[in-house]
Amino acid sequence: MNIDAFEFNLPKQLIAQSSLEQPDKSRLLYISDKSIRDYNTLDLSNILKPGDLLIANNTKVINSRIIGKIEHKSFSITMLNEYEIGIWQALVKGSKKLNLGDNVILPNNMLISVQSKGERGIVYFNVNLNKTDFINYLNHYGELPLPPYIKLDDKSNNIINYQTLFAKNYGAVAAPTAGLHFTNNLKTNLANKNINICEITLHVGAGTFLPIEVSDISKHNMHSEYFSIDDEVANKINLTKKNGGRIIAIGTTVLRALESSCDVNGYVNSFKGDTSIFISPGYKIKSTDYLLTNFHLPKSTLFILVCAYAGIKTMHKAYQHAIDKKYRFYSLGDACLIKKTHIL
Repeated sequence: MNIDAFEFNLPKQLIAQSSLEQPDKSRLLYISDKSIRDYNTLDLSNILKPGDLLIANNTKVINSRIIGKIEHKSFSITMLNEYEIGIWQALVKGSKKLNLGDNVILPNNMLISVQSKGERGIVYFNVNLNKTDFINYLNHYGELPLPPYIKLDDKSNNIINYQTLFAKNYGAVAAPTAGLHFTNNLKTNLANKNINICEITLHVGAGTFLPIEVSDISKHNMHSEYFSIDDEVANKINLTKKNGGRIIAIGTTVLRALESSCDVNGYVNSFKGDTSIFISPGYKIKSTDYLLTNFHLPKSTLFILVCAYAGIKTMHKAYQHAIDKKYRFYSLGDACLIKKTHIL
């Protein structure tokens, strides 16, 4: 399938540049093959039914963006993950100017060295701190790696609202943004209707920002991300299914984790490991009934995923409705609740 099938025109002024003061007051577009309806996020407790179960991602974003220097040259470095013990994978702007063995000075005179280089700006650094200590160092001296389409000069408000209510486990370089709409007030409203939330972990990687560079999407190599689902959560999901409740993924990261760990009947197994699953039209979703997610970039793996979830025509129609109604797009924008429908 050609990547052009996932193109749409989005006015730049609809790209959200700041968070709402009350995240649960964001707008919510309900999408199915039968109808498209306008709500706000607080309406979730009325749209969903008692016995339904939402699954959230509790990953926490590291302050992984940091400035490194070699003599008079500066580099913007985004640390992605500990690739091996003592070796960190990073995305570096201007990586072509780095050579094997180069020593790079970070804030507070911390020294890291270039161990090897990959493609598309990837560099591997030797780091003389254990993983926990280095994450603590980054959180002290680094910055949150806000998406490149957020252009504000003063990003302080965005930083406050870029961690989700569920954030617990450090490891992400981007927020699982569907979770940004949740507040304690919304959680209480859901709980009062016997609509519960449980949590999994998927550490969002930098691949979430990387464009597809092939015209035939079947040839796209999806990035790999670590995730974990424990026995208790898997059992809750499966019991909900057996009791007739519906499973709602809070975000594409949750959906990818569940699809990577479920059997052919949609029952979820506990798991710890990596996934590089690429969900595109023709793939049959097994694990969930609904997907709560933000509005995504054209030609992105995320827009392709939602087209697999509800159909290409349905999603183009829904996105055009959102554009006409001036919904706010991307990471800090509004949300949609998509009903699973296996059609193109």
